[in-house]
Amino acid sequence: MASSWENILVDGKNMGVYFSMPDRSGPFPAVVVSQHGGGVDQFIKEMSDRLAAEGYAAAAPNLFHRYSEDMLADRSKRVQHMSDPDIVADINATVDFLQSHQAVNEDRIGVTGFCMGGRVTWLAAASNPYFKAAAPYYGGNINVIWGGGEKSPFELTEGIKCPVLFHFGEKDINPSAEDMAKFDAELTRLGVEHTFHTYSDADHAFMDYTAQRHNEAAFELSWPRTLEFFDTHLKN
Repeated sequence: MASSWENILVDGKNMGVYFSMPDRSGPFPAVVVSQHGGGVDQFIKEMSDRLAAEGYAAAAPNLFHRYSEDMLADRSKRVQHMSDPDIVADINATVDFLQSHQAVNEDRIGVTGFCMGGRVTWLAAASNPYFKAAAPYYGGNINVIWGGGEKSPFELTEGIKCPVLFHFGEKDINPSAEDMAKFDAELTRLGVEHTFHTYSDADHAFMDYTAQRHNEAAFELSWPRTLEFFDTHLKN
């Protein structure tokens, strides 16, 4: 497995992308890895590397590339600066990067993400028709518009044309059990293939092994499910 930082242009500006590749020769299916509030940090890079070890090209774009140091200083307020049109532009640029890469199978691209990245995963799948699978983890604020957006990710659900695998924590309140029921009903109404899993005693951010709320049992259950999901829809 090899990893590197690549720069791609978005609206005329450079955006860093953490890019992980399998050791063997391609072309490979690919997965966009959407960051959480910590940015493309140790945890996000580790998850990208894990995907590469499983035979995927993994690309984690730095969605904070428009931020100043002052805007990044308080992690709890970072999402206040996010804007849905910017997120869509960043994700689409990452997809374009993958599709133009000689070692990537341009027709087999999925997306996953954690916390804020779970929301980004839903928005990405609703906004870009090239995704063949979407696996959000505990995506909060899917019902909320960010920045200059005109509709929330939930209101854009009809744009999702790929299977969805959503992981929820039983103790989480954003997304809550009520949110899960709402998402389930809407995907069912639209005929979108989907599977939801809830993990007992798990709270928000249960995947992040660097965080206090990490739940190892939920991690060990959910990650193989995500790999099986991507294997089914991106490899087979």
